[in-house]
Amino acid sequence: MSFATLAAVVAAQKCPLQFDGRIPKDATLDSFDTSSSPFNDAYVIGGNQKWSSILQFPTVNSSLFDANGTKALEVTISSSSIFQSQTGFRRSELLPASNSGTDPSTAGVKTIHFSVQKDTSRPLNTSHEYQLFFLESNDYSTNQVVLKYGSIIGGNPSGVSSDSLMVMGNVNAKPVVNLYSTKFTPGTWHNFAITLNFNAGTTQVYYSTNNAPLASVSKAVKNDVSGQGEYHFGILKKPTGGGSDITKSGFQEAGINEGIIFGGIFEEDSSSSGCISLKP
Repeated sequence: MSFATLAAVVAAQKCPLQFDGRIPKDATLDSFDTSSSPFNDAYVIGGNQKWSSILQFPTVNSSLFDANGTKALEVTISSSSIFQSQTGFRRSELLPASNSGTDPSTAGVKTIHFSVQKDTSRPLNTSHEYQLFFLESNDYSTNQVVLKYGSIIGGNPSGVSSDSLMVMGNVNAKPVVNLYSTKFTPGTWHNFAITLNFNAGTTQVYYSTNNAPLASVSKAVKNDVSGQGEYHFGILKKPTGGGSDITKSGFQEAGINEGIIFGGIFEEDSSSSGCISLKP
């Protein structure tokens, strides 16, 4: 099965799709280095790196929305994961190929789906702040919604440990809204659907674990999602002890070998009927 024929696998999808990042079971790592990939084959990765050397196909159970012929994908970072001149960061992030920054995926009402799981053999370092999913505005001035993990620069939300997943609102808000937090339990799929209402300026979070249907865990909260932009799925690891520009300063350990497992990445158009898939 090729990326081009994936539509047949998800023919039973009840809500209209905006983009689909689910991976056919027979996809190869080399295919992510080509224009046939559902993700941008050039960004966001370190200099002189290829996706085929960064991605892995982990041996895990299917995530909630990967039950019909698609499989999980792991994104890794190393000490070489330096994008452009951002020497303070280590980052590898998948960007949907159809998501140009001004396309319809950031207009109307859209619901983004994805699942994440730990790789205990490539653990993240909880002394750092990570962004595992985010929407970055088209002018690069903010992230309108972010899934964070670890020790957040400026402090974690009250009562939330560093070993937690945190869905947070626009990072330029004062204070930043913590929409939902949960312990990042190993050996477990953590499933998210996030409805972004670009007309009303609200964000709502749905969540479940393993094969349980998604359920609402927040109201539709006011959150500035203006500015369109691009969706990122992967690892952005921030430094510790950085100065005024953490993209170019701060501490990163040597010998980094870290990963995060993704499943069920897709976006639905919820504009006309409010349609949201809570289960396959």
